[in-house]
Amino acid sequence: MKRSRRFKRVAKSIKPIQLNDPNINVQPDSITVKDKSKPRQPKTPVLHSVPNSNPLSFEKSRILPSQFFQIDALDLAPRLLGKFLRRDDVILQITEVEAYRPNDSACHGRFGVTARTAPVFGPGGHAYVYLCYGLHTMLNVVADKEGVGAAVLIRSCAPISGLDTIQQRRGQKTEKPVLLTGPGKIGQALGISTEWSSHPLYSPGGLELLDGPEPKNILVGPRIGIEYALPEHVNALWRFAIADTPWISAPKNTLRPP
Repeated sequence: MKRSRRFKRVAKSIKPIQLNDPNINVQPDSITVKDKSKPRQPKTPVLHSVPNSNPLSFEKSRILPSQFFQIDALDLAPRLLGKFLRRDDVILQITEVEAYRPNDSACHGRFGVTARTAPVFGPGGHAYVYLCYGLHTMLNVVADKEGVGAAVLIRSCAPISGLDTIQQRRGQKTEKPVLLTGPGKIGQALGISTEWSSHPLYSPGGLELLDGPEPKNILVGPRIGIEYALPEHVNALWRFAIADTPWISAPKNTLRPP
């Protein structure tokens, strides 16, 4: 039989109280010891950075010009990865997007110009914001020339600054990817509504889209939640994400290197 190990419990010696200690206040019926501990410093907000990208200081980032957006949505989508969205004190870095093109059975443009879809037919560089299931605010970046009817859906982001504001708007006190992985969460974190549709993202003030580092590696896959579309559009690899970052929505197993 294995012998159990015995440990001696050593009692700490008690230091006698010195009545002439300036940190001790002696009263007739009590002894008060002054608290010498340092006051707690407020917690510094954690700034997150997306791995697998070329370094670019956000302070040097500029608002992207309108010409940047006036290309095919399939070309614009991967170019938006790593770029920054800014509204007030909140700055997000785009980590996942989906492209929606004209003649695409999953694109809202298939309904033609309506009161709801009119912004997606505007010139590239404007916002197209709609409600999904009447609950989730979805932010899209309009692509291509005016009248084309194409856009890029912002699916996921990483927080760069304004974490407290993001958490308050989301109603979720966490720094984990669940905070911003999903298109409805992006709209909520930015505090936008459908009234932001047609807003120019290349104009200073309000909601802006700024230049950011280009990812070294990306992933591609089929878009999510478009089972109603034609098979060729369901299977099209028009979803793009930054590789090696946790800030990507589910499912992740459908993403692969291009």
